[in-house]
Amino acid sequence: MNWWLDACKTPSAEAKQLAEERQLQLTKPTGSLSELENTAVLLASLQDNPRPEVDRPWISIFAGDHGIMEENISAYPQAVTRQMLQNFGSGGACISVIAKEYRARLQVIDCGTVGDDYEYKGVERHCIIAGTANFSHHVAMTETQCIAAMDLGRKSVEDAVAYGASIYVAGEMGIGNTCSASAVACFLLNETAEQLTGVGTGIRAEQLTHKKNVINQALALHRDYVAQDAFKALCAVGGLEIAAMTGAYIRCAQLGVPIVVDGFITTVSALLAVRLNPAVREWMLFGHQSAEYGHRRLLEELRANPLLKLNLRLGEGSGAGAALGIIKLACSLHNNMATFTEAAVICEKI
Repeated sequence: MNWWLDACKTPSAEAKQLAEERQLQLTKPTGSLSELENTAVLLASLQDNPRPEVDRPWISIFAGDHGIMEENISAYPQAVTRQMLQNFGSGGACISVIAKEYRARLQVIDCGTVGDDYEYKGVERHCIIAGTANFSHHVAMTETQCIAAMDLGRKSVEDAVAYGASIYVAGEMGIGNTCSASAVACFLLNETAEQLTGVGTGIRAEQLTHKKNVINQALALHRDYVAQDAFKALCAVGGLEIAAMTGAYIRCAQLGVPIVVDGFITTVSALLAVRLNPAVREWMLFGHQSAEYGHRRLLEELRANPLLKLNLRLGEGSGAGAALGIIKLACSLHNNMATFTEAAVICEKI
C-alpha cells in the first residue's frame, strides 16, 4: 500500500563524470557559465546521458478546491478554480502558452473541485471529493482520500514515462491553496503562520492577519494527530492537488524522471515528498524563487538553488515552465559548444 516508500533510482555517477569532463574541454574558462554548467551536469546524471536533452518536457497541472475557503482567506471566489480549469484546457492560461512555447505535453487533472459534472476539453476529471473539508474544524482529507490523490500523481508520472518525457513539471490550481500549503509548511518546519504565510492571490492586510490566525488555530487543533508525521500533516491541512504533486515527485524519482519544482505550493509538495522518501531530493531542479512569503525558507530547507528570481507568484507551474528555457539553453551550450581541440584554441594559462 505504501508505494511512496519504495526505493528511488540512483543518478548516474558515470554520466555526471563524463559531463564534467566535457565542461572542462569547452571553449570557456572553467566554471564561467556557473549554474548553466551545473544544470547541464546535474541533468546528465539524472538522464544517464552525458549529452542531456529536454526535447520532450511534460507538464501536469493538478487542481483541487479547499474547504478552508469558508473562512474568507482568499481574494477570489472558489468558482475561479473551475473557470481556470476550462482556461487551461482551451489554451488561454499562462502555463498553456508556456507549454506551447516549449512544445511540452500539457496534462490537466481535476483532483476534486466543487460544482456539477462537466466536460472541458483537455481536462481529466478524477473527482476524489468535491474539495477538501474545512481544516479549521476537521482534517482536510481522510488518509484514504489523501492516498487516492497521491495515486493521481503517480499515474500522471507513469503516463509521462510512457510518453517518453525527458523532464517533468508539476503545477497547481486551487483557490485557497496558499493557505493550505502554508499550514502544511508550518507543520513540516515546526514554525508559526507568521513565519510562513503570505498574501497568496493578493489579500488585504486585515485578511492576511485573519489568514494567519486561521492557520495557527488549525495547527493547534491537529497537533496531536500530526505529531511529527509528514503524511498526517498532509491529511490534516493539505489539499488534493498538493497530495497529487507529492505523489508525482516521488514517482518521478522512483522511475528516474528529472523534476523541475515550481513555486511556494509545489515546493511544499517537494518537501513533503522528501520527508516521506528522502532520496527524492536528488531528482529535483528548482525553477525559481517566488515572491510568496515563506518560499525562500522552504528552499533553504531543501538546500535548493533556484534558477530564476523574477518575483513571480502565479502558480500553475509558470515559474518552472519559464525555467525550461534556461534548462534547454544549458543543454544546448553543453552539447554544441566547441571543445578547445575542435576550435584549435590553445588553452594553456600563461
